[in-house]
Amino acid sequence: MELLWTRGLRITAILALAFLAVRLWKALTARLVEISKARSRGAQMREQQTRTMAGLLYSVGVGFILIVATLTTLPELGFNVTPVEAAAAVASLALGFGAQNLVKDLINGFFIVFEDQFVVGDLIQANGETGRVEYLSIRRTVLRNGNGAVVTIPNGLLGQLANLSRDWSQLFIDVTVPADEAVSQALTTLEKIACDFRNDKEWSLALIDGPRVLGIESLSLDGTVIRLQVRTILNRKEEVGRELRRRIKIGFEELQIPLSSTHKVEFRGQAPPPAP
Repeated sequence: MELLWTRGLRITAILALAFLAVRLWKALTARLVEISKARSRGAQMREQQTRTMAGLLYSVGVGFILIVATLTTLPELGFNVTPVEAAAAVASLALGFGAQNLVKDLINGFFIVFEDQFVVGDLIQANGETGRVEYLSIRRTVLRNGNGAVVTIPNGLLGQLANLSRDWSQLFIDVTVPADEAVSQALTTLEKIACDFRNDKEWSLALIDGPRVLGIESLSLDGTVIRLQVRTILNRKEEVGRELRRRIKIGFEELQIPLSSTHKVEFRGQAPPPAP
């Protein structure tokens, strides 16, 4: 009876310590997230990274605490833990061979979070898809593409990717002037349009650099291609591009400068006689 009472106290102490360790680990990981909170864009990105990392650390820590508590409790219940440890080792080896893709997903997911490659809310290009990250875990990444579809990509399949939401965005606009038109007037008009756009109070807040006329990009039979460049703040590239194209179209129409030429080919002559 005394032995059962002693073992009961030991088991209770083990469970209490395990519960206390879980609570302390949860408070520690939550504290990491609280420390990273701030209002700036960079700090918000860091907070999201820290939140994901804290979730990963909490899951791993709780799993480790439960395993240690279980192995410590089994001898008190009269079980020999040596066969259990051997069986666990064999099971781990079998699981490792059968879950190679899962392990790859977890490793890649860890480095995505640790290296801050992207966070929830970023616009990325990966595996032929372009979309905004709606969910990121240690195993998978969920995107919302331009068609509104939810795309789930295992982290193990994420190879080379492009993050379109860091620091600034860049846009190039090509304007094609017919080959038989003088290009000097087109260049002057584009310079004026770019200058007016930069000085527009409504749009200047969305700009980081430009728009600027880079010059003649290429020459061909179809016409002379003039290229403009503009850098914008995050998530404003598309609307800036649309407004700039609208102004270019209106400016060229006012000065009657054609933007492109259409070649119409006509075939004349008699049709061949029908085959007998």
